[in-house]
Amino acid sequence: MLLAIDSGNTNIVFAIFNDNGDLRGEWRAASDVNRTADEFGVWLGHLMQRENLVRSDITSAILATVVPANLTHLKSLCQRYFGCEPLVVGDSTVKLGIEILIDNPKEVGADRLCNAVSAHEYYSGPVTVVDFGTATSFDIVDAEGNYRGGIIFPGINLSLEALHMGAAQLPRVAIERPKNIIGTGTVSAMQSGIFWGYVSMIEGITKRIKLEIGGEMSVIATGGLASIFSDATDAIDYWEENLTLKGLLTIYRRNQT
Repeated sequence: MLLAIDSGNTNIVFAIFNDNGDLRGEWRAASDVNRTADEFGVWLGHLMQRENLVRSDITSAILATVVPANLTHLKSLCQRYFGCEPLVVGDSTVKLGIEILIDNPKEVGADRLCNAVSAHEYYSGPVTVVDFGTATSFDIVDAEGNYRGGIIFPGINLSLEALHMGAAQLPRVAIERPKNIIGTGTVSAMQSGIFWGYVSMIEGITKRIKLEIGGEMSVIATGGLASIFSDATDAIDYWEENLTLKGLLTIYRRNQT
């Protein structure tokens, strides 16, 4: 079985795939750079037992991280607790199967590369991936599967926190889909601004991307908050909860030949 690790700025996702590519287990931990390999190992071992999985079931591993400080701990976790050397997305020896056609390919986050690989593998192309994470990113993949570039916005939670911190009378609010555009109170006005503002941003940016590439393309939403927005606009064609994990699985398979 394969252990796939997606280490983001907010959460680290651990997933186990069997040899057929079926997802056998998925767990999340806070992306705390102070957590050691031993802490991850004990925590993950207990969760695996609840799914009738044991460490010896794991024969290989792959990881992607956008937090460099977590890399050493996660590699040590794979080596010490699962007895395997992980593939690391971004290493020069790891084949992605796509071309990265931007000014400096090393600047692209490992999670965005996984999304690009997965989007083309499962949805063909051209496609735009909208990832609702700590940042909200748009990544463009052409019909041949090549990564053409992207757009990065402040994430929704970051925007809400900045609004609260920068304005003394504005409270923290939950992200919800308001029934009306016009808020009749401070909280509803903030919720409307965030939700419908992001919907309008998605619609506007995807329209401009299509104009720039000169044709139609599918739009895939992924990330923690994607489910809230995926059915709020016709600009999003698909919601894929595990796009990054599927990208890790695809990259692992491409490196076995």
